[in-house]
Amino acid sequence: MLARPIYIYTELSPNPNSMKFVLNFELVPDGLSFDYPSQAAALEPGKASPLAADLFQFPHVQRVFIASNFITITKSEDLPWEEVLPDTKKFLKIYFDENQPVFEPQTIENNTLIVDANDTESVQKIKAVLDQYVRPAVESDGGAINFHSYDEESGAVKVLLQGSCSGCPSSTLTLKAGIENLLTRMVPGVKTVVAEGV
Repeated sequence: MLARPIYIYTELSPNPNSMKFVLNFELVPDGLSFDYPSQAAALEPGKASPLAADLFQFPHVQRVFIASNFITITKSEDLPWEEVLPDTKKFLKIYFDENQPVFEPQTIENNTLIVDANDTESVQKIKAVLDQYVRPAVESDGGAINFHSYDEESGAVKVLLQGSCSGCPSSTLTLKAGIENLLTRMVPGVKTVVAEGV
């Protein structure tokens, strides 16, 4: 049996310390994403990723985010990408050539998305707008956005920003100018959007 060819290319993200490593195959099912702010998080039962844990052995790696067909790595500020990019890319190529696991088997099983039948009509609309209009753009920048909560009284939507969006200087602008503008126009009752975990 022939091994599949592995192609990896890199894309810059709006966060200068984050680089998106794009592969020619899916790493996780559509709509799922995993954010690892530390090696301990990458070893946590239920969301463990041997790949993320191994990446943290590089001293420059500060955060690993895995979604769709890409891995976003956030590095420390003191080292330029030119110094660490070749070794990081080479490590990923060898890792996938050797068919090493991205996740522990139970990670995907434990995190499969389930539509919540208890969602109000407003929450369903908010989730639909985020999935259709916002998620593709955020993923193209190496990040992810997930619905956190909605307060019907105040009209406040809380979202969780991950990957290159976490700690990105332009994420606040994107949140207010783009996402808030879109949701307030498309979902009656939404007045503001705030980020959790930035």
